[in-house]
Amino acid sequence: MTERAFLTTLFEAAVAAADARTALRPHLPPRPAGRTVVVGAGKGAAQLAAAFEDLWGAPVEGVVVTRYGYACPTRHIRVMEAAHPVPDAAGLAATEALFDAVAGLGPDDLVVALVCGGGSALLPAPPEGLTLADERALNDALLASGAPIGVMNAIRKHASMIKGGRLAAAAHPARVVSLIVSDVPGDDPAQVASGPTVPDAVTLEGARALIETRGIALPPALVAHLGADAARAPRPDDPVFARNEVRIIASARLSLEAAAARAAQMGVPAVILSDAIEGEADVIGQMHAAIAREVVRHNRPFTAPVVILSGGETTVTLRNRDGRGGRNTAFLLSFALGIEGQRGIYAMAADTDGIDGSQDNAGAFAHGGTAAAIRAAGHDPARMLADNDAWGAFHAADALFVPGPTGTNVNDFRAILIGAPDDI
Repeated sequence: MTERAFLTTLFEAAVAAADARTALRPHLPPRPAGRTVVVGAGKGAAQLAAAFEDLWGAPVEGVVVTRYGYACPTRHIRVMEAAHPVPDAAGLAATEALFDAVAGLGPDDLVVALVCGGGSALLPAPPEGLTLADERALNDALLASGAPIGVMNAIRKHASMIKGGRLAAAAHPARVVSLIVSDVPGDDPAQVASGPTVPDAVTLEGARALIETRGIALPPALVAHLGADAARAPRPDDPVFARNEVRIIASARLSLEAAAARAAQMGVPAVILSDAIEGEADVIGQMHAAIAREVVRHNRPFTAPVVILSGGETTVTLRNRDGRGGRNTAFLLSFALGIEGQRGIYAMAADTDGIDGSQDNAGAFAHGGTAAAIRAAGHDPARMLADNDAWGAFHAADALFVPGPTGTNVNDFRAILIGAPDDI
């Protein structure tokens, strides 16, 4: 087995651990006396809806929204598609459809919310006085700021009519059970898809402070909106949420543990650095490269052969809005530069949803000769990293990883194989 095949096998094990049917089965709620209505959003929402229909085996209705090209067949639950990461008019229609689905429910009815990563962009809902263009401008400003996902979501929730628990509040007095596939560091359910059914403890004043301390430049219309008390999202202690329940059914932690187990089955010890690593992708790449070099040169902090696994969600501060790629390829290009010329190190970084940023790849592969291969193709890897064109660098080196949409999303997956045995 080649090193690429080995790393791909680990990625597949991580994705399989977050499979919709596997994740949902142990978390199905008791059946209600009234109706069962499913709502949901995210890159894996259609697969979750289809699995829920199969497992529930009783009358069910509702609507979920997913990214264009990520839909799958369902029998009773309507699947809508919208744009990601830039919200569009289809997302507005999907948001309206979700509110329609939970309207007029009573205390005997059950709402099952199937929520996973990507839902924030798929559910635009600008408050009165703002437009879809304003929501796009907010999204652009937050992405360009390089702020971690928790900060971005804390601000988004006070500039939306659906985020921050507002969809669950609209379903009251029905009971809402949120079944969440976490793609955020720390698995805070209020952060996944900006929490359409889970309120957040970050207040409006807290969101304003985050904007100020991080120097995030927002358009005047959004500054005015967030300056008014009407922007305030509901609090977690609001009585409308008293009967609701929230469960994390899949996460980066569980997926990394599955990958580690698969590596052990193939005879390679595995260690998990963390499932919640945040920070600038290039800096995190440098850090991982330093660890890999230390293992090769001094057999510490781990002894080779070993595969080092990590997850979380890094960020990329945009310097070139025409750049290509995403945070995983940016991480890996920085890593490739950090291990240049070093033998015995092979790595992959990929988004578990199958798409990393702006192109059709999930991520890429790298080793000690990758930076030289990029140069041999006529490119400067350091310049391409600075220009936010990590995709172009790995395309030039024929090192892209393109599995296609996976139907789930538990965030970044990174695997570094050091001192690979001959019989992997």
